[in-house]
This record gives sequence, C-alpha cells and structure tokens, in this order.
Amino acid sequence: MSYPRIVVTPPGPKAREIIRLDAKYSSPSMNRLYPAVFESAQDCIVRDVDGNEFIDFDSAGGIMNVGHNHPRVLQAVREQLEKGMHYGYGVGLYGLVPQLSKALDTIVPGGLGRRFFYSNSGSEAFEAGMKAAAWHTRGRTFLGFMGSSHGRTLGALSLSGAKPIHKKYFPSLERIVTVPYPYCYRCPCGQDLPECGCLCLDILESHLRTDVSSEDVAALALEPILSEGCVIPPEAFFKRLRRLTEEHGILLLADEVLTGIGRTGRWFALDNWGVVPDILCVDGSLSSGLPLGVTAARADVMDWEPSSHASTLGGNPLASSSALAVLDVIREEHLLENATRQGRHMLRRLQELVGKYPILGEARGKGLLIGLEVVKDAQTGEPNPEGARQIALKGWRRGVLCQTVGASTIRFCPPLTISQPLIDAALEVVEAAIHEVAVEYSR
Repeated sequence: MSYPRIVVTPPGPKAREIIRLDAKYSSPSMNRLYPAVFESAQDCIVRDVDGNEFIDFDSAGGIMNVGHNHPRVLQAVREQLEKGMHYGYGVGLYGLVPQLSKALDTIVPGGLGRRFFYSNSGSEAFEAGMKAAAWHTRGRTFLGFMGSSHGRTLGALSLSGAKPIHKKYFPSLERIVTVPYPYCYRCPCGQDLPECGCLCLDILESHLRTDVSSEDVAALALEPILSEGCVIPPEAFFKRLRRLTEEHGILLLADEVLTGIGRTGRWFALDNWGVVPDILCVDGSLSSGLPLGVTAARADVMDWEPSSHASTLGGNPLASSSALAVLDVIREEHLLENATRQGRHMLRRLQELVGKYPILGEARGKGLLIGLEVVKDAQTGEPNPEGARQIALKGWRRGVLCQTVGASTIRFCPPLTISQPLIDAALEVVEAAIHEVAVEYSR
C-alpha cells in the first residue's frame, strides 16, 4: 500500500465529534497544531479515527525514534507488564533501573562512570539537572541562551525563551542571565560569520567579566540544536563555548531532550562536535513514548545527599524495559547510520525546494532533525509564521504530519526507521503544500 492515504478530508466526522467533546473538558492551555484525533500507529504511519493514514514526519514531537509500536519494544513492555507495573522508586527498585543505567553509561558522552537520576519527562529531567548543578556548585545564577525551550516547569521555564505566552504571568527564578543563541540565518546581533567570531559568546564573556561572578554560576544550559527553530550553531561555537566554561569553572548542562538517542545520527547531538557536558538530560525518545526523564551527570557532580531530590514514578519498570529495548533496536537495526543517510537525502531535497520557492529562506539540519525556514521575502528573511502554519496544515490534510516551531520554521523529524521511498512520498506532499501557499502569497 502506498502512503499517505486520505479517505476523507481531515478532520473527518468521527474526529470532529471527539474534538467537540475534548473542547468541553480539556484545559484551554493545550494548543494543538491540527484538529486531529489519532487512533493507532505502526512504524512511520499514523492512522486517525476516520481511517486516514499519515506519514509521520514529526515522531510525535521527536519521541518515537524507533517508530511506533516497534515489535521489540512491545514485547519488552508486555513481559514487564505481566511481572508488575510499578513500585516506588524511593522505596525500592526494580533490577531494570541499574541495567538501564549501565547501558546508558556506555553511550553518554564522556566515558564511563556517570550517575543517573530518573523522572517522568524532559522538563523534570532538566529541572533535576538544574538542582544537581546548584547543589554541587552552591551557585545561584544560571546562564542560558535566548530562544531556548527547556520545559514548562518553573525552573526550566525560567531558562526558556521560545515564546512569550509560555512565561506570561508565571513566576521565574530571579538569577537568570541569557545571551543570544548563534542563529546565523537570522543573527540577533546583526553579524555575519566568520567575521563576527561568535559575538554571542563575546556577550557571555562580557557578563562574566562585569556582572556575574563565575563562583556564583550553577551551570550554563545549552540546547545543542535549538528545538524551537532547528537552529544549528557553527562549528567554532562549540569549541569556544566548551573552552570558556572550562576556563571559568562553569558546569555545562546539555538539554538533549529533542536531539538525543540517535536523532542527529549520533547517540547525542554533542557527539557531532566532540563536546562532553557535565550534565545531560533526555526523555521519552529513550522509552518510545512512555513517560521517562533521565538526568546523567559526572559522579563527582551528582554528589547530593539522600532525600535531597526524588521522584515517585521515576524509573518506572515499563518505561525502563522499553528504553532497554530501544537501545537494542537502534544498535541492531543500524538506525544511527540510517538517520545519517536518510537525513542527508532529505536535507538535499529540501534545499532544492529553497532554490525553487521564494517563500523559503533556508533548509538546515543534522541527521533526521531538519528545519525549513518560511519567509515573506527570501532577500530579507522576514519571518512568515502564517505561511509556515498554512504549509503544515495543508500538508496534514494531504497526509503528512510535521510541526511549526520558532519564528516561522517547519520542523521535520521522522522516526529513525524511515525509508527513502517514504521520505520522497512525504516531500511530494510537502512541496504541493508549499506550492499552493507560494501561489497565494504571489497574488
């Protein structure tokens, strides 16, 4: 069967009925890109309640790295389900937790000897990283980058700046210092590489010289690739950033919630640049969608005392069994290599579209994490958020799932299992949507 397969223009009648019920009971804070109601999924194909079948170019928000319902993952979860669903992480433990820690210790950057804390989500994993850093350093100031998205819990949110609505009316930690992220396509400092010499890091160093004491810094938080926009810093940025943190004795807290577990063709995105963080966070991409957050740190950094931090549901055996299966699947099916190979093909195809349509500004990516800038004018690069939204919506109605992120970027992050024929089929749909929107803007 060829995909995608649209039997009724979404949302169909069954979906509309469920959406009406959901609108009555759900919190209005939830903002969904599509009026879609999904029923089932298998590998890279998602089916809605009306029988439409979509190519998943989003991996359910970058989580389903080994595809939906991988048989190895399902089997592992079924076997554990028959044994038991949970017993408090703070009361005792299942043998799966140290097994998972041992497996992760072989792939987390920096060699063996890491310590691990388990929670339920990326936000919680990042929050635990902040607390571990503060405990170890006794520092009260956190450094970060503008435009980052670390989560919606209050500590993580304090270091985030993707969208104003995320922080509106909510309290924030007071001692937060953020500097521009190296968004070279749309440089916040109005500079160009290589002449600027990564001016964003000059600004960070200026803060450390004038108004922030290194001894009072708990950590510097970094998304290796900006999740809101798929922004990839230049090579020189990473080398200089790590040198800067080491010179000032500042811990590097890496948020690999989106970029980890093979997404960029390496186990972790920082592996692409040879950077070893002091603390690293991942979430449900490790457990194929089951609630799981993991905070990894050097043993000498994760030195907090018993009861200083805990999680009732952290290390859940169902999520842990799924995570162990995910790691095996990625190795045995060579999915890191597939992510690299298919990502290059996909990026090349998208870059060809940039040269073809004036509403596209840039295509950039690493592995199977790719962003496509939608603009009002290719010369100025002025963001076009409505154009990006319309392309995503038209693509969904034709059978491809993706997300809009940042100012006006469409983010593509399909499962690492995706094949070239599925990529080509999805990109045909995406191009048809781009063409339609481009025609509308040319009138």
